[in-house]
Amino acid sequence: MQAKSFKGKVALVTGGSRGIGAGIVRRLAADGASVAFTYSSSPEKALELVREIESAGGKALSLKADSGSAEELRAAVARTAEAFGALDIFVSNAGILTRGTIDSYTLENFDRMVAINVRAAFVGIQAAAREMNDGGRIVIIGSNTAIRTAFPGASVYSMTKAALVGLVRGAAIDLAPRAITVNNVQPGPTATDMSSAHAELVKTLIPLKRMGEVSEVASFVSYLASEEAGFITGASLTIDGGYVA
Repeated sequence: MQAKSFKGKVALVTGGSRGIGAGIVRRLAADGASVAFTYSSSPEKALELVREIESAGGKALSLKADSGSAEELRAAVARTAEAFGALDIFVSNAGILTRGTIDSYTLENFDRMVAINVRAAFVGIQAAAREMNDGGRIVIIGSNTAIRTAFPGASVYSMTKAALVGLVRGAAIDLAPRAITVNNVQPGPTATDMSSAHAELVKTLIPLKRMGEVSEVASFVSYLASEEAGFITGASLTIDGGYVA
């Protein structure tokens, strides 16, 4: 896929200091966007990523914000627009996975997962849309577990990711008069530090016999954020090597 030109564009990525989020930050910056990203912990990783992007001639801004807090998330959106003068692309990537079977799952863990995986997407879309000019791009990072849960202990996680499918459909319709597109990318097993321990087992379940690369998810997000993808909205699109085929 050819690099998209986001020169003059401003992006905000939540949960962007590591894993898929960091890959998206790197790709959008490489494509020319000024990129802000949030992190909830690991300030060292956030600072390292900012330095990496700036050393390559890009612009980056790290913002400490807990996606479970509506106030902190709204503040991150406002600070991005203030720092860079605009907001054109919003990527809601922050998410958590707390496993547990349905018969023993605590209400505290349930509420935390819903707050970060679902409510934060709603708050982010709402806040970003208010800052965006017409023609903006919103991308939510969901999961293919919205389609196939596959393993015990993931019922609540799957529920939160399935909720994003409906949220994106409705948000796309609501924001269509302003030509703001809203889409949901649903990665399958992707090679990150957190998934490496399960890599060999997962490979046996995927038709392509490998895990996805962070760069592949990031390139998909870049396409959806581009002008070329202006007729795609309200879609939930899997990138999982055929896992749910």
